Amino acid sequence: MSLKRKIAYIDLDKEEIKIEPIPIEWRKKFLGGRGLDAYLLYKNAPKGCDPLGPDNVAIISAGLLGGTLASASARCHVMAKSPLTNLLGSANMGGFFAPEMRWAGFDHFVIRGKANRPVYLYVHDGEIEIRDAHNVWGVGVYDTQDIIRKELGDEETQILCIGPAGENLVRYANVMTGRKNAAGRTGMGAVLGSKNLKAIACRGTLDIEISQPEEALEYNKEAIDQVISTKVSQIMQRWGTGFIYGVTNTTGLVRTRNFQYNQLPDSEDIECENLDKYSIGLDGCFGCQVHCRHRYMIKEGEYAGTYAQGPEYTSQGAFGTEVGCRSMNTVLVGNHLVNDYGIDTLEIGSMIAWAMELYEKGIITDKDTDGVKLEWGNDEAVIEMVKKIALRQGLGDILADGPLPAAEKFGPESKKYLIEIKGMSNLHSDERPTPSLALNIAVASRGADHLRGRPAIDLYNLPMKVYDKVYRNPDGYDGPLTNNYSEYEGKPRIVMWQELCYMAVDCLGVCKYHTVFLSPNHLAFKEFAKLIRLNTGLEFSEKDLWDIADRCYTIERLFNLREGMTRGHDWLPDRYFDEPTKLGLPVARGKSIDREKFKTMIDEYYQLHEWDEDGVPTAKLLKRLEISDLWPTQKKKK
Repeated sequence: MSLKRKIAYIDLDKEEIKIEPIPIEWRKKFLGGRGLDAYLLYKNAPKGCDPLGPDNVAIISAGLLGGTLASASARCHVMAKSPLTNLLGSANMGGFFAPEMRWAGFDHFVIRGKANRPVYLYVHDGEIEIRDAHNVWGVGVYDTQDIIRKELGDEETQILCIGPAGENLVRYANVMTGRKNAAGRTGMGAVLGSKNLKAIACRGTLDIEISQPEEALEYNKEAIDQVISTKVSQIMQRWGTGFIYGVTNTTGLVRTRNFQYNQLPDSEDIECENLDKYSIGLDGCFGCQVHCRHRYMIKEGEYAGTYAQGPEYTSQGAFGTEVGCRSMNTVLVGNHLVNDYGIDTLEIGSMIAWAMELYEKGIITDKDTDGVKLEWGNDEAVIEMVKKIALRQGLGDILADGPLPAAEKFGPESKKYLIEIKGMSNLHSDERPTPSLALNIAVASRGADHLRGRPAIDLYNLPMKVYDKVYRNPDGYDGPLTNNYSEYEGKPRIVMWQELCYMAVDCLGVCKYHTVFLSPNHLAFKEFAKLIRLNTGLEFSEKDLWDIADRCYTIERLFNLREGMTRGHDWLPDRYFDEPTKLGLPVARGKSIDREKFKTMIDEYYQLHEWDEDGVPTAKLLKRLEISDLWPTQKKKK
């Protein structure tokens, strides 16, 4: 059955592999995927361990529903202590690797130690081999997968790997699969690089027994119809996530020239409609009917003729708005390079934009940049810096360590221009007009983050009856809500709700775009419970799943607190409070976050989570969630 998948503990230093069943008690408490990963990380990574040292563990998993009849059940999760933030490292990606991992017999790999040479893991029908990877060390993401498949003689093998950025220990390097699926954010690629682990190759032919196959198939069709009937899914089937740019840029919700402006005028060339010049069709992940990624050919310059996939909305920001560039070709080249080098598009775009603002203000000069003119809108400079960061050359070597270490090199004046939280840069959105989105990035468990609690539907001005239906369930919340995204009241609740919804989604291994992220009419706790029952036979109520998500999210909080996080980490850069927005529609212009109201939001958010005034989960909460043993003697963090 789906519940019979195993967990493998892999010691690369000793070349020892221990395979064990996953206890049913763990399933009932954590489900799988990100939730069980959080528990495994907490138990297996020693307190205070070096993120790039052998004691850190890299955990790779498929969700509870991966590879089943549940729609879009393709997500793979990667977790470790982060070399970027020294707190929780966590990343999620789609594609085809996670289903293949489950068909090969496994749900979780827990990897520790460091191999004495570059290696990759070959996983096939319950067996794991450690193989030499010297021939792919230094090779890009695309070619690495082709070479390993050729070596194994099986084109159906699915491969997770790192690129040169991970090998070079760039602290925001990704783990990749396919041509664009990225476990980005928090530097999970650097963790694998520190272990000399280049790749994991999976090939499986083991059946996944479905508890009620006919009913599951029928319900999946029902769920698919529900998802693709929505306007947002139909738009994504045509344009991918790039459609978001037109709305946010027009409104004034994107950060431009690092954080100086909130709109990029005359940027029609990077609108999603312009992708038609380059796109040769759309593609999707396992079990998905939305197909939100473009397949494209670069047509100009050094990379003309290159085939790639994407770009996501985030690449339009990283190589467009943040750096003041207006060329779709630059966006496409940048997107291709970060995928092949294996590096986070959000972080690298932010780091380059920050360096450009420092250059503009004279904090760094041509001497620091080796003559690269870091001027706004300099397309060539942006592409050059992508290469220099991935390969740790010149200024790129400093920027490769992430915001806070880089600011230490450039001095205290440079730090105030960083747009980072907990040591991780934000994407290109500007949350000054949107308190709920600002709260989300401030409190998210892995740093400035739009995928851990972002209440995107708060931007839609939906009727209050929709808010009541979504945000008052499944725990019967009876506090305030408001559908005006400029307001502060009630926003802590919707951020918390989205956090627990996304945690449940990541435990199951399904795609957020099929759940309540961009549409209130997509799947949530009620549908999750039915999908679990029909596919696995496990019975959960909506409230059960809410409590499981709460338990898993609380463990992430405990991990961060154990590693030194305090309440002060749940805060925004000063520029959010001190610099009002300058452009955009009236609803977005002249906006900044109110410090006192924001502090009150933090207080309310903590109370909703049942954390104390310092953000520490209360003993009562830990007892209710049955995880008191994880926090028995810890003192509150002041």
